[in-house]
Amino acid sequence: MKTSFLAILLSASATCAFLCSYFFNLTMNNAEQFLGIAAVVLLDGFFGIIAGVKREGFKTFKALSVLRTLSIWWVILGAILAVEKGFVGAGWLSETIIIPFLIFQLISALKNASMIGWIKVELLNQLLDKIDKHKGDRT
Repeated sequence: MKTSFLAILLSASATCAFLCSYFFNLTMNNAEQFLGIAAVVLLDGFFGIIAGVKREGFKTFKALSVLRTLSIWWVILGAILAVEKGFVGAGWLSETIIIPFLIFQLISALKNASMIGWIKVELLNQLLDKIDKHKGDRT
């Protein structure tokens, strides 16, 4: 009885150690991508919280949603990088999935900065027009 419990405990701890070391190495080898996502999400969250405070006061749930968004995108990036590492031909996945998310978050940060008055609306419209050139100029 004691030996089987010890074997199960050692197997579980070895598996946990392997997974933790694997994801630690994956994270450290791609730290720039994880930090890039953190920078963009926190920038948008910063401007969003300030805009929310101006509109309706501080809401704890909305402030915590920034951390939830960051955690979710870190998990998604970790899964994508694990797939890229496991399959040689899948090296394009992180760029294809993460870059549009980063662009949308940056646009959201610009809009939030405009709502709080840190960026002029005219400048925001010029920036959005340059991003969406195929839609024509805003009038």
